[in-house]
Amino acid sequence: MERLNKDLIKNYLLGLQDSICDALQQEDGSAWQEDNWTRPEGGGGRSRVIADGGFIEKGGVNFSHVSGEQLPASATQSRSELAGRSFEAMGVSLVIHPHNPYVPTSHANVRFFIAEKEGADPVWWFGGGYDLTPYYGNEEDCIHWHRTAKNACDPFAEDLYPRLKDGCDQYFYLPHRGEPRGIGGLFFDDFNALGFEQSFAFMRAVGDSYINAYLPIVERRRQQPFGERERDFQLYRRGRYVEFNLVYDRGTLFGLQTGGRTESILMSLPPLVRWEYDWHPELDSAEAELYKNYLIDRDWV
Repeated sequence: MERLNKDLIKNYLLGLQDSICDALQQEDGSAWQEDNWTRPEGGGGRSRVIADGGFIEKGGVNFSHVSGEQLPASATQSRSELAGRSFEAMGVSLVIHPHNPYVPTSHANVRFFIAEKEGADPVWWFGGGYDLTPYYGNEEDCIHWHRTAKNACDPFAEDLYPRLKDGCDQYFYLPHRGEPRGIGGLFFDDFNALGFEQSFAFMRAVGDSYINAYLPIVERRRQQPFGERERDFQLYRRGRYVEFNLVYDRGTLFGLQTGGRTESILMSLPPLVRWEYDWHPELDSAEAELYKNYLIDRDWV
């Protein structure tokens, strides 16, 4: 059996947080506010946040490494083999909410989980991915996002991108709204089929490709003029983001149930949001186009 090197993973994740923060800071022009935190049950993390920056209205890039003697119910209810095991979970998670409605919100995370028990083989896997949430659709941006995701997957298996794209479309979906959160990307969990070294290499490929996927979109759209109408629609659509993260997101639930730092867990929520009762876009408007041509199942590559 391949040797699991947890230190190697942790060092990569800390370096990934640094490299993503450096690239975003260079584009935004604002410095990150950093908080280091610990939890009584074991472990801690390093949270970095920008608020009211150059293009980032609110954004965070968080590293966490937590451990415990018992997993929460959210982790064991469908995985009976995890019961009675101690665990470690480490990862980098980020969300960027831009000022400009023509710049999409982006989310990414990569993570490693291991559950151990004396006298038994460890249970481990990688997970992560990234997804894009535009407020105003742009085909150039969506195609670039998905092609970058595909390029990260293709060296490992030709069927990997379509499988993980489908996984993303299924995961980032709001059943009560009957619509996806955005235009998707990649989502994977319980990933260990390639063995430790190649599974770890794949997680790195996904993590390293995020900036290549997102920054070109930011550079193209951040200076595009907008008015009150576009801003109002952005705040309305941000409501979907909040609904998903608080109702369906597994990472939010896991973090809260394992005693993670609440401020870091809820960093993903936008600073401003609005809900309108039974609102519908005007016929043939740019807002209606988002629903018609982008919030649907599409082959972007």
